[in-house]
Amino acid sequence: MGGSCTQRRPAGRRQVLFPFLLPLFYPALCEQIRYSIPEELAKGSVVGNLAKDLGLSVLDVSARKLRVSAEKLLFNVDAESGDLLVKDRIDREQICKERRRCELELEAVVENPLNIFHIIVVVEDINDHAPQFHKDEINLEISESVSLGTGTILESAKDPDINMNSLSKYQLSPNEYFSLVVKDNPEGGKYPELVLKKTLDRETQSAHHLVLTALDSGDPPRSGTVQIRILVVDANDNPPVFSQDVYKVSLREDVPPGTFVLRVSATDQDEGLNAEITYSFLGVADTARHVFSLDSATGNIITHQPLDYEDVKRYAMDVEAKDRGSLSTQCKVIIEVLDENDNSPEIIITSLSDQILEDSRPGMVVGLFKTRDQDSKENGEVTCILSRDIPFKIHSSSNNYYKLVTDGALDREQTPEYNVTITATDRGKPPLSSSATITLRITDVNDNAPVFHQASYVVHLAENNLPGTSIAQVSASDPDLGPNGHVSYSILASDLEPRALSSYVSVNAQSGVVFAQRAFDHEQLRAFELTLQARDHGSPALSANVSLRVLVGDRNDNAPRVLYPALGPDGSALFDMVPRAAQPGYLVTKVVAVDADSGHNAWLSYHVLQASEPGLFSVGLRTGEVRTARALGDRDAARQRLLVAVRDGGQPPLSATATLLLVFADSLQEALPDLSDHSEPTDPQAELQFYLVVALALISVLFLLVVILAIALRLRCSSSPSAGGGCFGSVLCSKSGPEIPPNYSDGTLPYADNLCVPRNQTNPEFNFLTSVEHCPATQDILNKDSSSVLLASVLTLSVEADKNTFKQQAPPNTDWRFSQAQRPGTSGSQNGDETGTWPNNQFDTEMLQAMILASASEAADGSSTLGGSAGTMGLSARYGPQFTLQHVPDYRQNVYIPGSNATLTNAAGKRDGKAPAGGNGNKKKSGKKEKK
Repeated sequence: MGGSCTQRRPAGRRQVLFPFLLPLFYPALCEQIRYSIPEELAKGSVVGNLAKDLGLSVLDVSARKLRVSAEKLLFNVDAESGDLLVKDRIDREQICKERRRCELELEAVVENPLNIFHIIVVVEDINDHAPQFHKDEINLEISESVSLGTGTILESAKDPDINMNSLSKYQLSPNEYFSLVVKDNPEGGKYPELVLKKTLDRETQSAHHLVLTALDSGDPPRSGTVQIRILVVDANDNPPVFSQDVYKVSLREDVPPGTFVLRVSATDQDEGLNAEITYSFLGVADTARHVFSLDSATGNIITHQPLDYEDVKRYAMDVEAKDRGSLSTQCKVIIEVLDENDNSPEIIITSLSDQILEDSRPGMVVGLFKTRDQDSKENGEVTCILSRDIPFKIHSSSNNYYKLVTDGALDREQTPEYNVTITATDRGKPPLSSSATITLRITDVNDNAPVFHQASYVVHLAENNLPGTSIAQVSASDPDLGPNGHVSYSILASDLEPRALSSYVSVNAQSGVVFAQRAFDHEQLRAFELTLQARDHGSPALSANVSLRVLVGDRNDNAPRVLYPALGPDGSALFDMVPRAAQPGYLVTKVVAVDADSGHNAWLSYHVLQASEPGLFSVGLRTGEVRTARALGDRDAARQRLLVAVRDGGQPPLSATATLLLVFADSLQEALPDLSDHSEPTDPQAELQFYLVVALALISVLFLLVVILAIALRLRCSSSPSAGGGCFGSVLCSKSGPEIPPNYSDGTLPYADNLCVPRNQTNPEFNFLTSVEHCPATQDILNKDSSSVLLASVLTLSVEADKNTFKQQAPPNTDWRFSQAQRPGTSGSQNGDETGTWPNNQFDTEMLQAMILASASEAADGSSTLGGSAGTMGLSARYGPQFTLQHVPDYRQNVYIPGSNATLTNAAGKRDGKAPAGGNGNKKKSGKKEKK
């Protein structure tokens, strides 16, 4: 193998190297390809067509994976056009610092076969920096005795640009005392010097203000300014003089901070204060100021921070010596840094294959890396080794590049990835080493078929499931990765009809969950079997099969169905005939029922739910046989109705009923009359409801009749003014008599109406008194509730109205009182005064009220009247002998009507030939009027 690359440099800013001969299997690296670009080029700008310069077509860019690598990747390759593009900001001053030539080294890598090409990108300077002074203001003191032509060195401006863009000239603001002279620096560049062209006179002008401008030659030019303030002092005509114009020294980079470097020395021929010299850095970069320090009095230079050869190899500094008379001079200090083996080698992975197939052959390139050591000479020479017991090895290339290739068989299922440790060691004394670990992941090949977790599956599913219910899940695993290990499931075969299979079950291709597409019925389908397939997505695809048997379990979803007794054609129940002489245990008939369910759900039991004669028949719990429990009695009906319930053993149980019509007869002719009179039995619950409704209606009608009758009697009482008596009710008022004040504290009864009083004492009938419309509110003469109204209404039913009515009544008699014997009270109660006041004992009052209410209730029921029983007022039958007239006086014969000689007498007593109990008429006793 052999080949060469030539270099072509076209005119202009871009220089491109075109290879004339590029052998496909030439492992050596060709001559460098060079490009030239300006700094600060925009991101995405085209540096050059790298693919074309390498002799590659556009298709080869992606096929051979053309790419570039560098320490700091500022460029990338366009995969479509093969152009080398700017990826990041390129600042020449930051990248190359003070180097005059700025070149970036890149490596272009192509595969199939693997080749490396070196690329150099030259970064050209642009005028992106203006000259800048270290200080904004320069203060000078110049003696007035300074002779004409004396020069004062000024601080130089710094411009990091190079060539035409660097600092080119200085300008001084116009003035009559000073001129500006620009001199060349031995190290390169220019520095300004202020020259006196006119004698100074401190008394005329003690200070001068000038402006120094530094300009570069860029297009357009840039500039920087500094203010110069000159203070004129008295004579000091000898400036300091250094012993050397240039000081040089070499220093090892591993010296500690505080190490003495050198001493600068200057002398001044003046005496006194004008001969005292101070030293200082003049225009030194910040990096040097931080590393070194200068003693202003002695001129000693010492290290302030550690040195690093790999960072800065050489320091150049200006030191100024100034006396007290403001005269100064400068010298150059150059410090060379010597290299030490203080840097470990670096391992840089430039390319790493992202697809290492597990069936790759030995010798396949899987990675590319390089080593770098910032030290120089032997300290920078590096060797590499790999960790042990891995199927990889290193092939050394050129320019510290190495290839990582396979060295054995790979199996991803056993070892999915390898952690490869690369160790790099330099040849320094002592040697330094470093290591880097990279992870190589093996890419899967479809070499494993799916494997089910079970050899077969059996699932139990209860019937009446919801459509879409998950009934089972099959699972298979594939040790492969990605599509090779992605398993999908499908139904391969079944013992169901192929056309109806999709309507029965389905399987989720991703999860392997088997879903029921319909509700299964145990009575129609008890079991079925499916053949499921697990198939990976490899190429070619691998698969495995498994059987799934589904057993449909039973639920109690079918109620028992009665086969016998069956209903007739018209829907009526048939009858069975039982001999009248049937003995206990006689088999009358048998209820036959079936249940479509199975197991406990089909285990039937028979129970008597309702019977015309309880205890006459019994039913076998499990057989359904109807037998007589006892012999037929004389009082037992010939027709019997038996309601039998059939229950299954499910949870909850379901049931059905059968109605048996049984007729006790010895022959069919004897049973026919009973059958002809038989009507359709009614529901006992419905009959009970009917009876309740009828009872409620009757009670409502009776209540309405009582209310209507009471209203009619009230209207009749109020519409008969000629009646001969009054009724209990509101206060009785006379149309012409005076009104009675409502003060009954003396125990007298109020003057009340609604008492029926006979006009003729020989007539025992009650008469109604006339009520006056303007009378006050009604008051009860017996108790303070409304029971007297009901009593008065009841009394009117047993009396007749007198045809003669009172025309006018006498005024009330204040002596109308009860005697001691006539007061209500307990038996033998005679205590109290003789005034005859109303009973004030709470027990007596409550007992009296209870007796009056009971009397009113008996009158309403038609069981008692006021005069129904002599001496008891109809109360003895209910309350017993203890409640006699000694407890409750007979008010019919003891009520005295004031203004009249009439006395209410007992009609029954007259019929019996007995005199009234209270005497006759308006008889006075001991100066007291007896109330009658």
